[in-house]
Amino acid sequence: MGAQKSIHAGKAKIDVNVDFTHKICASMMLPSLRNTGNPLSLVIGSLCIKHPNLFGGSEKLDVSWDKGLYDSNILVAYRRPRPQWVAQQCFFMQHSLSPEIGVHGIPVDNFSHSGSGGVNLSQFSVGLDLNEPASSKWSSTTSIKFENVRLLSDDGRSITRDLDGFPVTCSGKTHDSMVVLKQESQYAKANERSFSRFTMQIEQGIPVLSKWLIFNRFKFVVSKGIKLGPAFLLTSLTGGSIVGDMAPYQAFAIGGLGSVRGYGEGAVGSGRSCLVTNTELTFPLSKMLEGSVFLDCGTDLGSGRLVPGNPALRQGKPGSGIGLGYGLRFKSPLDFQVDYAINAFQQKTLYFGITNLAS
Repeated sequence: MGAQKSIHAGKAKIDVNVDFTHKICASMMLPSLRNTGNPLSLVIGSLCIKHPNLFGGSEKLDVSWDKGLYDSNILVAYRRPRPQWVAQQCFFMQHSLSPEIGVHGIPVDNFSHSGSGGVNLSQFSVGLDLNEPASSKWSSTTSIKFENVRLLSDDGRSITRDLDGFPVTCSGKTHDSMVVLKQESQYAKANERSFSRFTMQIEQGIPVLSKWLIFNRFKFVVSKGIKLGPAFLLTSLTGGSIVGDMAPYQAFAIGGLGSVRGYGEGAVGSGRSCLVTNTELTFPLSKMLEGSVFLDCGTDLGSGRLVPGNPALRQGKPGSGIGLGYGLRFKSPLDFQVDYAINAFQQKTLYFGITNLAS
């Protein structure tokens, strides 16, 4: 239930997408995060403006705006043409607003869902991405950005403490500022029967000013897929850790779709470190339908108590969890999937998702 439209204005292209469908799915999956009488809150949509030749020298300008039920994101990106054998540059500016559910969300229904904890993230960043020329198997991206993070209540007021009176920023003020240098490398190898992928992200907070955050944060993802006759087995291991200055919203949130299914977002735990494993076996049921069985496990490695204010302990999060279940994958112009998961507390959760939109 939505509308899509592409408009050409000279050399620029404008894509507009307004969608009401996600409102129905989300209302079946999630408890209400906040009450609002604004009719625009019913709309999920996106606006994208692309200009392929801004100043006559093949400079590209992309402007995108995405609005969800409770979140929004605006991104402006400018790319200058460069030879293929040197790093490609992208200047960007971004502002996002979203509920901070992973760390400050309150688990409900035996940890199967997470409700609002009254904390929202308003993030503004500006910086530069450098994409190194890719080899046959390796790719690398380096970025540096200035980031300002402001914490807001559900009614939009700046806050310094959560509902229990604990600080929500590292600085103790209504916002944190930082300069972050990020390096991301990826290795990928594939053939007709299997694929392997390894991704590593390292972020370093640079102390440009004395009160800005200084930290080192890394995250890795290892994935392996193997074809077993008509079936396909996919396994992945995700882990990470952060040392140095830290605000609660920087913790690794464990639980939810894409992490440990059967739990709400962050309902397993939130810590300075994390380790999550996912195993899924898919098999064909018909030409247009696949079935799947999966097992997810996650833990904060006992690091939840090291997060400032210890929000995981205050909310009674277990720190580790396991979820298992089965699902269906519908192959169509809208690749629709349904997952049914059960967690360690015998609570059942149904997930809906659209994995791909046909262009």
